[in-house]
Amino acid sequence: MRFGLDDDQVEIQRTATALLEARSSLERLRENAESNKDDDGLWTELRELGWPGIAVSEEFGGQGYGLVELAVLLEQAGRTLAAVPLFSTAAAALAIESAGSDEQKERWLPGLASGESIGAVGTAIGGRSELAAGAPNAAVAVLFDEEGGARIVDLADALVETVDTIDPTRRYGSVEGPGADMPGDTDAAFDRVICALAAELTGIASRAMEITLAYVKERKQFGTPVGANQAIQHMCATMLLGTESARSASYHAAWAADASEEKLSEAAAVAHIASVEAGRDVTSAAIQAHGGIGFTWEADPHWFFKRAQLNAQLLGGTGESRARLADIVADHLANGDLDD
Repeated sequence: MRFGLDDDQVEIQRTATALLEARSSLERLRENAESNKDDDGLWTELRELGWPGIAVSEEFGGQGYGLVELAVLLEQAGRTLAAVPLFSTAAAALAIESAGSDEQKERWLPGLASGESIGAVGTAIGGRSELAAGAPNAAVAVLFDEEGGARIVDLADALVETVDTIDPTRRYGSVEGPGADMPGDTDAAFDRVICALAAELTGIASRAMEITLAYVKERKQFGTPVGANQAIQHMCATMLLGTESARSASYHAAWAADASEEKLSEAAAVAHIASVEAGRDVTSAAIQAHGGIGFTWEADPHWFFKRAQLNAQLLGGTGESRARLADIVADHLANGDLDD
């Protein structure tokens, strides 16, 4: 069994890391956040590289790779908080290809794969989504409901209002309007979307940890680096544990999505829970380790903390994933698949 990325995936990772670190530096992140807009120039570059459609089949204009390759890109996008609608567009495409009708796929996937159309994703209660990522600039939204269904909303026919949140690094909106139900396996579609979200959260936690390690090595109190304090060392070790747990779970879930539909639900639920917890805990610890400046506007950790908080709530929180995981474990116990 292979536990690492193959040569093509490593090359995708290398390219993504180099491009996003150059085009979406912390300075650029701050500029985009303060102007409260997406980076159209960077989005054009990513479209030219085919990133929005990396996991869309070639039949619909995508590159025909899988969720592992998309996870590689989204982890790097999360590390830089790139101000582009990559996650929401790719996630909408994942859901439509997984559960949409042939007509829905033909209508929406080519535009999403090319990035000409921006996608949005969220959850809806009573036909209205209060928080959909990417909605203000999107052409189509995929909204999951509390009954386990999902529908596609043409945003040209919907009421979309921009929602101002604590996270200015991404555009959010509310969506209300008529939609078309997706007839396929909407549970599998949701699982794929939370796999994508888990990958982005892994990148967020990873970068927050790296910024913190650099700071505690450099920052001195009474002539001694803050990182020499045992409590800070324990904190950093816990940050590493959370980050690596999220990474392992998110890549396992991405593999399951590509290789084994039977294992997807369980793996996706674990990845969702692990990545949300890591995103929250690691970014919170990053602020704490920075001391009094941690949450000031001039510092960097708060950007990652804010995105992690919104991602934690974006698709209804982890309650559904925890319930599904509990049902899976109960089934295993009933079937004698688990030891006492």
